Amino acid sequence: MAQKWGQRFRRLLVKTMDLPQDVMMDLPRITMIGQLHIYIENHRGLLNFTDTEVRLLLKNGQLLVKGRSFVIKTILPEEIMLEGKIDQVSYINE
Repeated sequence: MAQKWGQRFRRLLVKTMDLPQDVMMDLPRITMIGQLHIYIENHRGLLNFTDTEVRLLLKNGQLLVKGRSFVIKTILPEEIMLEGKIDQVSYINE
């Protein structure tokens, strides 16, 4: 019950104060430049990295990026920038 109330309060706060939803709702922000670069903010950690797959932990679930020739260009505690050929980005709700 308290968790649902907290989510409602955050949504109301986002609408009232005109704040970005990704910040207030703990959602990832994903910016792609074509199929060559992907920049992901607000993740909880890197779970798996190969040259064809990247899996990131989110607050609720995981983010899976598939492709080829992946190189990590930037990695910070809550941000990552990948370069390579991006074929698929999917959200895994676990």
